[in-house]
Amino acid sequence: MANCGIALREGERLDDLQTSGYRLIQRPDAFRFGTDSVLLADFARPSKRDIAVDLGCGTGAIATLMAAHCPQLRLDAVELQEDIADMARRSAQLNGLEQRLRVHCMDMREAWRALGAGRYSLAVCNPPYGKRGGGLTSESETQRIARHEDSLAPWDIAKAASMLLKTGGRLCVVYPAPRAYEMMRAMEENHLAPKRVRTVHGVAGRAPKLVLLEGVRGGGEGLHWLEPLVLQNGDGSYTEEWKRIYRVSESPNAD
Repeated sequence: MANCGIALREGERLDDLQTSGYRLIQRPDAFRFGTDSVLLADFARPSKRDIAVDLGCGTGAIATLMAAHCPQLRLDAVELQEDIADMARRSAQLNGLEQRLRVHCMDMREAWRALGAGRYSLAVCNPPYGKRGGGLTSESETQRIARHEDSLAPWDIAKAASMLLKTGGRLCVVYPAPRAYEMMRAMEENHLAPKRVRTVHGVAGRAPKLVLLEGVRGGGEGLHWLEPLVLQNGDGSYTEEWKRIYRVSESPNAD
C-alpha cells in the first residue's frame, strides 16, 4: 500500500493531524499522539529563529505540529525505537517536511554527541508518564517503552536537554501534575531554571491532571504561572482556549 509514493507497512494507517492537511503514519498497537502532544506543541511557542529538537519524538506528532505552526522552523527529532523512528521519518516525507524535519534513531541521552552540545534554542519532550515497574503485562514492548520510564527518569530527560541547549535555550515538557515537582527538581539539578508553568484541567474546578513546564538553561529565579488551561466547559463543549490550540473555527450557525 502506498500514498503519495510513501509506503505503508503492514498494520500502519494514516491519521489526520487536522492541521494544514498534515497526516501521521501510526500503528494501533503502538503509542499514538493525543491531546498532550497538541498542548505541548502550542505551549512551546516555536519561532522562526529557533533551532529545535524533539526528544523521544514517537511518530513525530509534536515536531510536525510545530513545523506546521512555524513554517520556517527547522527541527531534529530523536526516537529510540527504530520502527517508530521509521514511521516518523516517512511521515516527514509524506508531509513534504524532510528538508526541515530530520529524524534520528538514537538514545536521547547520547543525542548531544551526534547532534552537537549547546546547539539548540528549544527542546520539547512528551516523556513516558508511568513510573518504573508500572507496566501492564498486556502491553506490547513498543507501548511499554513509550508509556513507562524504565531507565528514562525525569533527571535523564533534563540532562539530555541541558546538554543540547545553549544558554538561554528552553526545555518544554508535558507531565502528570502529581509528578510536577520531580520534573522541576530534575530541571534545576541540570542547570534548567523552571520559568513557565501552566496547569491543564479537564473542566474548571477540578484538580489538574497535567502540567506544562518550561525550563531555561542558565535562567534566573522567578516562576511565571500562566492562566490555567481548561479543556471543556461544564456542558461538555470545548472551551475557546481549546479551540484556539486546535486551530478550530466554527461558523455562527454551527451546532
